[in-house]
Formats: sequence, structure tokens, C-alpha cells
Amino acid sequence: MKLILTQEVTGLGGPGDIVEVKDGYGRNYLVPRGLAMGWTKGAEKQIVGIRKARQVREVREVGQAREIKNELEALSVRLSAKAGETGRLFGSVTVADVVAAVQACGGPELDRRRVEIGAPIKSVGAHQVSVRLHPEVSATITLEVVPG
Repeated sequence: MKLILTQEVTGLGGPGDIVEVKDGYGRNYLVPRGLAMGWTKGAEKQIVGIRKARQVREVREVGQAREIKNELEALSVRLSAKAGETGRLFGSVTVADVVAAVQACGGPELDRRRVEIGAPIKSVGAHQVSVRLHPEVSATITLEVVPG
């Protein structure tokens, strides 16, 4: 199934990209959530204009993304979570918890869809969390989970 992305989708591409995906993924996930629309020749012509505007905007955004990256990596983010005596958490740390902890430490407001936690965080200690700020710029935050 050929689709045109209307928003950034991890692993596929950004707005205006034409992608070929399996029918079920497109029909049941991408299109209903508004992440993509069906491909037609007319829509492809519109996308050319959208791409040109996006390229101009991205040049400005790269510099801003690098500034935010430096700000994020300079932060020391601490998150308090309920834990047992052995240091194992009751539950796990979610993306929303990470976004709230960054804001509580004085960091910028982050879009939770751009925060990526590699493996589930289920213990106290220091953990690495990645934030995609721009297709070319990604920041790594050191998150310290403390028992609370």
C-alpha cells in the first residue's frame, strides 16, 4: 500500500514522504490515526510544495534543536519512584514520567512521542533515555531513578 505521511513516524519518515507499507499497517494504524493519507498523483503534487516548505523550516530548526540538545544533556534529571528494598521498582518508569521529570528540573517542554526509552526502566539507578529533537539531532538524557 502506497501512502503519503502527514506526520513524522519513527522508522518510516517525516511529513511529505511517500512510503510503501503493508496493507494492514496502513489501513489499521497509519490512516485512522491521521499519520498518513492515501497516495494519488494529485496528492503527490501537493506534497512537493510541502517538502519545499519543510526544507526551509528544517534549516532553522537544526540550530534550535542543537541548542535544546546542549540544554538537555547539561541537566541532571532525578525521578523519584516507589521501590522495594532490593531496588526494584513497583511498576516501571514511563515516557510521561520522564517528560514530567525533565520539566521539574527546569528543562524544556518535550513531546512524549519523541522520547524513546530503550529497555523498560524497572530499577533504581542511572539510565539513558534518548530524545529525537530533529531527524539529524538526538539528545541523550541521563535519568537517575531514586527510591521515593
